[in-house]
Amino acid sequence: MNIKIGYVQSSPQFGEKERNFEEIAGLLNGIKANLIVLPELFATGYTFTSIKEIELLAEERGKAGPTFDFLKDISMQTGAIIVAGFIEKDNKNYYNASMMVYQDKLTGIYRKIQLFNKEKIWFTPGNKPLENYNVNGINIGMMICFDWIFPEVCRSLALKGAQIIAHPSNLVMPYCQKAMVTRCIENRVFAVTANRTGEEKRGSDHFVFTGGSQITSFDGEVLSSAPPDKSFVDFIEINPDRSDNKKINEFNDLIKDRRPEFYF
Repeated sequence: MNIKIGYVQSSPQFGEKERNFEEIAGLLNGIKANLIVLPELFATGYTFTSIKEIELLAEERGKAGPTFDFLKDISMQTGAIIVAGFIEKDNKNYYNASMMVYQDKLTGIYRKIQLFNKEKIWFTPGNKPLENYNVNGINIGMMICFDWIFPEVCRSLALKGAQIIAHPSNLVMPYCQKAMVTRCIENRVFAVTANRTGEEKRGSDHFVFTGGSQITSFDGEVLSSAPPDKSFVDFIEINPDRSDNKKINEFNDLIKDRRPEFYF
């Protein structure tokens, strides 16, 4: 079964949700697909200077907010499953999270497990297990940005049956895109890394985002790579069922050959 998957690489303006929604909508005008991944914190920006900013930009868990409403509209227009980053408020905790939306339904929420840099000041570490979501017969796992550097995250999603890893990101280091080749090879999964571009200089921080959004195949082939410095969309047709075969030759199966009794 071939499906059409892709990413939106955008350049959000800090705190300007409506402007950022408009950019995404324009980039996706006329697009039809099965899965679309947007960047981490795509509607809010990334570089916070106070908890008050977090409070103002967060959206309540379990309640329809502007980001869910926007993603619902985009899903209805494109026919796609949408995965995108947002700030989730749950009681007094704030999470760097991603939501999966299909049509008018919130299919799942993932809270970032591995927080990067000053995210540890603003966000509570994720406390929900990694999950595989089956939507329209496609098995999709979610991780966010810096999760890539911990191989256990991709491996856990693969063990749970994920065929595609949706990876919203705000990457500032130059390593992830190459590392995703290894992550996909060692787990025999597809990955869609949706990064942002532009820069944010706020408070004492100055982040330059690397772009280079990428679709990586289960065999490590880079199927799509975005430029580093401009908004961009791309879509590729894949057969996600190819990731179900974990054999790399007649004798080696990357999942069955694991010997966890020898691992820490």
